[in-house]
Amino acid sequence: MSFENSVSKLNTVVKDLVASTATNDSSLTGKSEKDQAEIVQWIEKVGQGDLVKLDNLKYLNSVLVPRTYTATNYLTAADVALYGALHPIISKLQAPEYHSHPSITRYFDHIQSISPVRKAADASSTFAIVNFDLVDTPKIDRTAEPPKKKEKKEKTALVESASTLAPAATAASSTADALTDGGKEKKKEKKEKKEKPVVDAAKEIKKEAKKGGTGKAAPAADEGEPVPSMIDLRVGYIVDVQKHPDADGLYIEQIDIGEETGPRTVVSGLVHYIPIEQMRNKYLIAVCNLKPANMRGVKSFAMVLCDQATSKDGKESGIELIQPPENAKPGDRVYFEGAEFENSSPLSQLNPKKKIFETIQPGFVTLETREAAWVNPTTGSTHRIRTKDGMCVAPTLVGASLS
Repeated sequence: MSFENSVSKLNTVVKDLVASTATNDSSLTGKSEKDQAEIVQWIEKVGQGDLVKLDNLKYLNSVLVPRTYTATNYLTAADVALYGALHPIISKLQAPEYHSHPSITRYFDHIQSISPVRKAADASSTFAIVNFDLVDTPKIDRTAEPPKKKEKKEKTALVESASTLAPAATAASSTADALTDGGKEKKKEKKEKKEKPVVDAAKEIKKEAKKGGTGKAAPAADEGEPVPSMIDLRVGYIVDVQKHPDADGLYIEQIDIGEETGPRTVVSGLVHYIPIEQMRNKYLIAVCNLKPANMRGVKSFAMVLCDQATSKDGKESGIELIQPPENAKPGDRVYFEGAEFENSSPLSQLNPKKKIFETIQPGFVTLETREAAWVNPTTGSTHRIRTKDGMCVAPTLVGASLS
């Protein structure tokens, strides 16, 4: 089916919205044949009507979990069609109802805010903007599980092994003695000689299990000198941003970092440095394993990595978002160059008492090439920050610190 035929099956108001939006942007119909085929398939689904029924929102929500857009990784006519078809349903939902479908809410709010869609929607009396209460959205518990549970299971296994060791060895000893001609006395002597060390060994294993298996406490994952690979950096994409209702200098962002649970709520103090228009639909680098923090009543689950230049008198002279390379996708791993860091896994959550990020942060800098990097303060070695697709860079600032 062609693009025109698929659009013709949409209801009149949605069809007009798609046509109006696509008039000034040819990319909405697809940048390649593959994209065009995907767009047509999605428009067909929307035109059939089942996808956007109230009873099917749970299914649609699961489909949209990993997606910023539907058919491709950029805005297309399929997104305009889905937004238009969803509008009469979403506009009638109350907070608890749209909170229960977070991926749809995030997607819908993102699409309705994009400039060409908003312009076409405003020209129609049908598609008024829908305001969502995202500040009071129920927060997802992202607290890392204590690492001691696994250790406890290992200790239990050791103890169980110890408890079965003695009877097994004793049974083997009895069988061997029954086959000899030494009589009952010899059997008794052998049994005593063999049983005692086995029982003692079992006790020793139990003692070792209580100590952690080696006689020493097992080292915690964050013990030792802090290294940058302990920090979990990932590519993020801002799907929504608004000013904090109770703080003039704070933004509340919904940032997609490729998680099945949907975007994370992030609070950043960038209002006085980056206009809100420049925050929308922006790719960035997010620090994802800091302990969640309350920021004027809103819990923040990550931190936006920025480069900050300071003038000679110590005053801030500019702040920018560090940018991932082209073709980066939400959730892409960001790592530090160097054999000692590239294959290391970050901690699930940084312990604030260890001050790992605070120890590493002074070494963050933008190079002459504007590439973001960490300079080892001890050796002076430079480790650029990158994804598999290339380097992370500052838009303009050189020699700036990152935080």
